[in-house]
Amino acid sequence: MNVDRTVLTDAMWARIAPMLPGKATDPGVTAADNRQFLDAALWRFRTRSPWRDVPERFGIWNSVFRRFRRWALSGVFERALDALSEEFDLAHVFVDGTIVQAHQQASGAKGGPEGGGSDTRGAA
Repeated sequence: MNVDRTVLTDAMWARIAPMLPGKATDPGVTAADNRQFLDAALWRFRTRSPWRDVPERFGIWNSVFRRFRRWALSGVFERALDALSEEFDLAHVFVDGTIVQAHQQASGAKGGPEGGGSDTRGAA
């Protein structure tokens, strides 16, 4: 496994970067490591690891956590996801029966609020 791989591709980063705080045009401190920080947060959620296990290549885990918390509380992630979801195209999304499972009771057994179920043979 390549330990240097990141979550964000250059194309993804190009779409997300303008939506994040810390740009040279924003007031305050310019964030030179937004991509590294976002990769750290995405790595943490992808691996389901605790914050303390974030690899050192992403920075100090507590700094990553504090920044994540600030961004979450100020709505940075929500605004970015809202902007990205406006561009979302459902043309490439499909549901395949080989990967979706229904509950065993969803197989057409009689039931329902009035007990009629889906059997309509006796109604005719």
